[in-house]
Amino acid sequence: MRFSLIDRIVELDKGQSITTVKNLSLAEEYLQDHFPGFAVMPGVMMVEALVQSGAWLMRATEDFKYSTVLLKQAKAVKFNSFVTPGKQLLVTVTTHKWGESECTFKAQGTVDGESAVSARITLSQLNLKDRNESQAKIDEYLTGKMKELFAQVWQPAVV
Repeated sequence: MRFSLIDRIVELDKGQSITTVKNLSLAEEYLQDHFPGFAVMPGVMMVEALVQSGAWLMRATEDFKYSTVLLKQAKAVKFNSFVTPGKQLLVTVTTHKWGESECTFKAQGTVDGESAVSARITLSQLNLKDRNESQAKIDEYLTGKMKELFAQVWQPAVV
């Protein structure tokens, strides 16, 4: 990821579900042009928040076994309301089907309890070295960076 649309992981049930939060700030650079005078989170960014949430669920469940998680398919995408600066997008992703190299999730984002976006997404996971052995160092680097970022967004509750 070149940017993170997940500010915090609120709940994590490995293999089953994840709940994350994205706090939308007027300082987000992409809001300057979308739209002038009426800043709203672009729909593609809302879907990306769903994808990144699902990717965190996959990484945590698989103990960061794979360096790369990619969106394979997004179906039944529905945009129901705007996400405006000062609002919080609460994303919930639940497992529909878990396979060895890809997973399908039901995902939704809400703002103040109202649906903002929903979709069924399929994500694939892979290591670059499986396609080209010379990419093994890149896999190590990416996995290390994802572990660092994960430690920043997820602090499990101490029981």
